[in-house]
Amino acid sequence: MPGLHHLAAVLSISVTAILPTVTHGQGDSQSEAEAQYQTVPVTTSQIGGNATIGGTVIPFKEVTLNAQIPGRVIFLAGAEGFNAASGQVLLAISDESIQAQRRAAQAQITQAEAGFRNAQMQYSRELYSPRVNSLTGFPGMGLPSTFDQFFTRGFSDMIGQSDSGLERQADLYAQGVGVDQAQSGMLQAQANLDALDARLRDASSVAPFDGIIIEKMVEVGDTVQPGMPLLKFAYVEYLRIVADVPVRLAAGLSEGMLVSARLDAGGEQVQARVAQVFPVADQERHTVRVKFDLPKGTAGGPGMYVEVTVPDGSVPVRTQPAVPAESLIWRGSLPSVFIIVDGKPSLRLVRVGYPLPDGRISVVSGLNGGEMVIVNPPANLVSGE
Repeated sequence: MPGLHHLAAVLSISVTAILPTVTHGQGDSQSEAEAQYQTVPVTTSQIGGNATIGGTVIPFKEVTLNAQIPGRVIFLAGAEGFNAASGQVLLAISDESIQAQRRAAQAQITQAEAGFRNAQMQYSRELYSPRVNSLTGFPGMGLPSTFDQFFTRGFSDMIGQSDSGLERQADLYAQGVGVDQAQSGMLQAQANLDALDARLRDASSVAPFDGIIIEKMVEVGDTVQPGMPLLKFAYVEYLRIVADVPVRLAAGLSEGMLVSARLDAGGEQVQARVAQVFPVADQERHTVRVKFDLPKGTAGGPGMYVEVTVPDGSVPVRTQPAVPAESLIWRGSLPSVFIIVDGKPSLRLVRVGYPLPDGRISVVSGLNGGEMVIVNPPANLVSGE
């Protein structure tokens, strides 16, 4: 019996000495695996309380240039994407008929000016040399004109048959009316010329600001009529998002608020600022139009799809794991990640959610917080090796 007790004591001491060695070896292998690969722990984030709304990227400013006169397109500055400075001619329409009308209007101005000068001259002559004092104003009854002027006209004034002063005032007034009419004719001719000059300016469409052509509806040689759209011109140095937000969500938005937006171009996540909340809701869709300003230099262009995350108090907040986007592997229909298990890489299928503002991807299922995932795993990495 004493021998058996001695053997048990020896075995107990041996096992006790071996166990720390095994445990220490497993920890070393885990540390070696983490050192061999670039690993990060699976973090958890509070998600929820938000709703995702689809929107469209639009230019900061956009105008549609329409035809103002009928004619044929004779000039186009360039195709879509052409950069133009403010005041640069973008499109021109033929103006031969207007030029002909302008020459006729100039001739009318010359004629009206000549008539105005003649009317002024007639008024001056009546003012300084009245017709009633002319020796040939009244022929007289066969008497010499001098006798007729001094005796016959004076006698007529005495018996009340005529009034030379009144006649002079009437003649002077008539010549003044002639001057006014000639001046009105000259002003009318000048106004006609100004109207034709305005139509000539309408023959050319110029850039109202610095920007690019984003769409053209005509080509050189096309015949256009007033009101027809010619091209769309936009300022795209800054971009905006326009989205129709449900009324219950729009109530939580205010100008200047920052929200998260994910562009369809490359999945870039940016912070957008609420620029304008329209005061009237759509009575059929029960939505409110909201515009958001994107940061300068944001990748993308007008017309692209974008998702905007807005506050939503009806969505409960929950905790969800998240991993760096560089750790995801797309092999087949579901994404996967490599995690470190017992010092070896192990492939784990996951279901991912939406990108987070810090660049991580939320994981719906397949991972727990605290697990170590491999970032940028080698292409030839095999699970369990």
